[in-house]
Amino acid sequence: MLGVGVIGTGMIGQDHIRRMSRVVSGARVVALTDTDTAVAGEVAAGVGAAVHATGEDVIADPRVDAVVVCSWGPSHEQYVLASIAAGKPVFCEKPLATTQQACLRIVEAEVAHGSRLVQVGFMRRYDAAYRSLRAVTAGGEIGAALMMHCAHRNPMVPGYYEKESAIVDTAVHEIDMVRWMFGQEIAAARVLVPRRSRNGGDLQDPLLLILETAGGVLVDVEISVNIRYGYDIRGEVVGEHGTATLAEPVPVTVRRAGFVATPVPADWRERFVTAYDTEFQEWIDALADGGRTVGPSAWDGYAAAAVCDAGVAALHTGDRVPVALADQPKLYRGAEVTP
Repeated sequence: MLGVGVIGTGMIGQDHIRRMSRVVSGARVVALTDTDTAVAGEVAAGVGAAVHATGEDVIADPRVDAVVVCSWGPSHEQYVLASIAAGKPVFCEKPLATTQQACLRIVEAEVAHGSRLVQVGFMRRYDAAYRSLRAVTAGGEIGAALMMHCAHRNPMVPGYYEKESAIVDTAVHEIDMVRWMFGQEIAAARVLVPRRSRNGGDLQDPLLLILETAGGVLVDVEISVNIRYGYDIRGEVVGEHGTATLAEPVPVTVRRAGFVATPVPADWRERFVTAYDTEFQEWIDALADGGRTVGPSAWDGYAAAAVCDAGVAALHTGDRVPVALADQPKLYRGAEVTP
């Protein structure tokens, strides 16, 4: 049984603790911490885990075989680096770190360690619909991929959501998905700004993010974060001979009184709950199988950060902004096509 220590018991941290305690097999939460000690105590009591004062104390706990980082984004670098120094596998929710430089420090520390320990929480790679879309695209059924159309729609976002959040918090999932879908790095980004929705107040919403892959695939991502009707994720790959589209992830369609109704997920937890479950089960299984880490890597986290920076620059300037990446270490070559 894998002993897991969790750093951060906010919404996503509590959800992962529930997942490891009640849904997936092979792991047990044995230690946790949070800046809100009262919440940490309540969560720990529910799963029989120890409460520690700091993330470093969780990592150092001898019962902890692997670490899950769900804390505030700017603290991720600190805890991931400490996990690497301790030689313990670490699952880090996105972002890996909040700057490219911090991500590169993590990459360098892992390379110095000599093997992969870090997995980044890009859960779309574990969604059944996305996996099927990738299999069709890679299998050549629609010919060579030429374009992809994406939509990322939220019913609303909190008041602290900023202009740049549309790229670094929302579209970052499409950014990683595109690299994984086509097995190519993203070479450049542009942002187009349409008429502003009245639902967004002073926020510029929606946006259209345009990504160019190194292999010439052009991807557009509609980012609408105050669209009200629900959480709606869409994707269609256009190939030489046809198209492939994400299936609707709903269990039932209702026909009644002259109408056809298809439920729309309320939020990301409803839409991707099974993907999160699969993500954690595969992470646990891989660690049980010789301690391997095979999911989205520290390099993937760094590359996503670099593209986000280019997207933010494009948002502010209106220009096409190239993406500049460091040389990829041998440790990660091929990592963009796993799992």
